Amino acid sequence: MIDRLSVLADRYEKLSELLCDPDVAGDPKRLREYSKEQSSLQEAYEAFTEYKSVSEQLDDAKAMLGEKLDDEMREMVKLEVEELAERKAELDERIRIVLLPKDPNDEKNVIVEIRGAAGGDEAALFASDLYRMYTRYADSQGWRTEIMDMNESDLGGFKEVVFMIIGKGAYSKLKFESGAHRVQRIPATESGGRIHTSTSTVAVMPEVEEVEIEIHDKDIRVDTFCSSGAGGQSVNTTKSAVRVTHVPTGIVATCQDGKSQNENKAKALQVLRSRIYEIHRQEEEAKYAGERKSKVGTGDRSERIRTYNYPQSRVTDHRIGLTLHRLDSIMNGDIEEIVQTLTLTEQAELLEQENNQF
Repeated sequence: MIDRLSVLADRYEKLSELLCDPDVAGDPKRLREYSKEQSSLQEAYEAFTEYKSVSEQLDDAKAMLGEKLDDEMREMVKLEVEELAERKAELDERIRIVLLPKDPNDEKNVIVEIRGAAGGDEAALFASDLYRMYTRYADSQGWRTEIMDMNESDLGGFKEVVFMIIGKGAYSKLKFESGAHRVQRIPATESGGRIHTSTSTVAVMPEVEEVEIEIHDKDIRVDTFCSSGAGGQSVNTTKSAVRVTHVPTGIVATCQDGKSQNENKAKALQVLRSRIYEIHRQEEEAKYAGERKSKVGTGDRSERIRTYNYPQSRVTDHRIGLTLHRLDSIMNGDIEEIVQTLTLTEQAELLEQENNQF
């Protein structure tokens, strides 16, 4: 483990030298690549640097115990040894996590699709509640959101909403949100006060660059139509909305939120690339599903992952058995505890898998 970290540390320091090279500074592409690589190694480098320092201090403190010391000094050194040994153990665990295989998409922006599923108008209203929850969480992380497409219901909910969350590490935090979200509450349209159960589905996909998924013009069909819903004077008067169909797969993406046809086409292609990539990713996951069962799931939209119970102010994530009794704050975007628990569960699974290989 330490040998692996030493190699990473050497590479980090080499990158620091390269980034100071005038030739690299004058080459935007290389500068961007080296900066990105160094950023990905920073956590491992800092952990390794502290680990070496703590190890040296611990060795020195242990050596002092072999010397002639008065009782007071010996007790002080013993205390220092205990503290340094504890810190070394903490760093050892942190390093094991740092060295786990990284998801190459973790630092990317995400495209989120939320659809009302079972429950009609109530499901659409819940979809809008989930949209609000994720956008507020994005705000708390300092991220930016941008609507790509929406289809509103008569009562003001979303039959479907597609939006992008732009911010470093967005995918790493939200990738476990894909699946079916269930709500239990009394709908506004229910006169008898009965609790109804409805569902909305969430799909979280990494933003995919053109170089990762190449879409040829000959493989797509582009249709234009008038925008619908809120949007200003151009709505229903100009064909600014765009529908892009990927003919080989039949995958469709639409966008009508932009002001121009070109802007909407570019956004629709972004969504299309992410949807195609996601299909490929899930196909790869399926190949290894028998080898590795993950508690946090595969990201399949049909998998029920969480229940939001309004009468009891309770939110339960079924994958990890986490129940929280603060529904109001969660629906206002305070989902960090859920996100962190899911992340730690995934890390524990990866550590167990790695230990089983040895």
